[in-house]
Amino acid sequence: MPNWQWKAFSELTLDELYDVLALRQEVFIVEQKSLYLDVDGLDRSALHLLAFEDAGPQSFLAAYLRILPPDVKFPGASSLGRVVTSPRARGRGLGRELTARGITRLEALYPDADIRISAQDYLRAFYTSLGFVAEGDIYDEDGIPHIEMVRRPRR
Repeated sequence: MPNWQWKAFSELTLDELYDVLALRQEVFIVEQKSLYLDVDGLDRSALHLLAFEDAGPQSFLAAYLRILPPDVKFPGASSLGRVVTSPRARGRGLGRELTARGITRLEALYPDADIRISAQDYLRAFYTSLGFVAEGDIYDEDGIPHIEMVRRPRR
């Protein structure tokens, strides 16, 4: 059972920040073979959702995402991103719960704002199942096909 924690950047401990950056590097850069600058200047403006799990004598970061307020990444829209599940924790639906928690938090904080994401195209069906709609054409981002997707506020 994961221990879910929302934290502002300034609330992250050094160990937590290290775990976040290590997991993002492990998956987005090494596993996906995509060379890009992960530290993009947006982490300080974000709220971070961390899911730690105990594994024997030590806990590990099982899943992570960040959310951004409107107008930080996309004009007029909030955003979630850096959605990642540790290879050690995959296959149990943790990614769906992680993303649902991010959506719920954004809707609570910014109820009138769209949620806009830059999704890896192979995850289009996953995000569609969570209420996102693809907009525009597929584009290359760091060597991986992406699609912009949006989730409109419920009115």
